[in-house]
Amino acid sequence: MKKLANATLAIFLAVLCAVPLPAEPRAGKSTGRARRSAARYRGVPTFADSTSTDDSRYDDPVVRAAAVSALGRYNGAVVAVDPNTGRILTVVNQKIAFGEGYIPCSTIKPTIALAALEENVITRDTMLKVGRRKYMNLTEAMAHSNNKFFEQLGTRMGFDTVSRYSRLLGLGELAGYNLPDEHPGSFPAAPPAYGGIARMSSFGEGIQVTPLQLAALSAAFANGGTLYYLQYPHSEEEVQNFTPRVKRELNISLILPEIREGLLAAVLYGTGKSSFDRGGDEMPLGKTGTCDDHTTPSKIGWFLTFSDEEHSKIALAVLLRGNTRRVKGPTAAQVAGGIYRRLREQNYFADAARAVAMKTGN
Repeated sequence: MKKLANATLAIFLAVLCAVPLPAEPRAGKSTGRARRSAARYRGVPTFADSTSTDDSRYDDPVVRAAAVSALGRYNGAVVAVDPNTGRILTVVNQKIAFGEGYIPCSTIKPTIALAALEENVITRDTMLKVGRRKYMNLTEAMAHSNNKFFEQLGTRMGFDTVSRYSRLLGLGELAGYNLPDEHPGSFPAAPPAYGGIARMSSFGEGIQVTPLQLAALSAAFANGGTLYYLQYPHSEEEVQNFTPRVKRELNISLILPEIREGLLAAVLYGTGKSSFDRGGDEMPLGKTGTCDDHTTPSKIGWFLTFSDEEHSKIALAVLLRGNTRRVKGPTAAQVAGGIYRRLREQNYFADAARAVAMKTGN
């Protein structure tokens, strides 16, 4: 799929350049509110060794190094996949990535948007009231992760429609092929008691997703609508003889431009702007997610993202867990930005582009 119009990108970039990226939080004593928040989640640390139990012998070494470096000391996970094949390039913190899953927070919103567009509940230009004197269209609501906008969409569609599209996009089922340690997450059979379908559509209440599922979904958005089984080679022979496996064709190419516009806006001037690599030609698209996971309990920060090109080279899911305000979607986006930057410095995108050109003869 082609990128958005250059004129639109220029406007967005002009806005971005006027807004500096958020600085790292300064060290110092926590406020009373921060101490109380930390006390609520003291069992889940914000920092940990996220690589100690990983088997990375057959990971892509360049992608692995970039992901490990960007995640740093954060307690979290990174899953990177090739969106054109479904091959897992690296999994940082395999224990978390293959685990039972976590609340998706606002990363559920692209799925809700796709369902609403497909069901003709809205168009890209539909304005919904989100405040006393405030209206938003889909692009702005996605960029700023407006909860009221998506709560209205979910309420209008109802639980059955939201469930159908969520399951179509892979939630509640295994994302991988022949991955014995993988869990399928979970998807509710009825609206959650807390907040109902509205909160389910804005925060993902009642849903548990894994980094593998979000990486597969991000890859489908990147490649135009093919949901691949994720495969993780664990021998040199499997690497050399890798064969993609299609789970299903989503047939969403006609509405993907509207979704991608919102994901681009999130990176250029919205909640995911800390992922933007100012020095690179690769334009990341993405969606943040921030909320409390009361089942753990912990704070959760998500970012699903992919590089925006005709043949996207990488799709990512970044998850952070912990007990401080640093654990949030924008911080996960910052981790993704570090991955993009490191890969650019290693000429990963240029090398991948040459490999694609050789395969296609272009």
